[in-house]
Amino acid sequence: MGVYSGTLGTVLRDVNPFSPSLPFMPKDDQACQAQACDLQACLNKNTYNPERCDAQMFKLYECCAKMYDSKGKDAESTACPIESVTRRWLKNHPKQ
Repeated sequence: MGVYSGTLGTVLRDVNPFSPSLPFMPKDDQACQAQACDLQACLNKNTYNPERCDAQMFKLYECCAKMYDSKGKDAESTACPIESVTRRWLKNHPKQ
């Protein structure tokens, strides 16, 4: 069983379609992934006290803002909200 690659007319065999190392998966999708994982780990650890994860949340949004600064407003990452949400969150949550 394989994955049909469309216009190339080839079948990729023994490929995990969920693997982050697929050659056709853009690297930009991985931007800020480490910060998102750190936030998720903190939230899992502090189920009843999510305010203990403020530092991780700030680091994630700061990373996303840097991504938009360097790659433009149309940049995308699975770890980041759209640019306007990122900018609004940072404006409403100044670094302390």
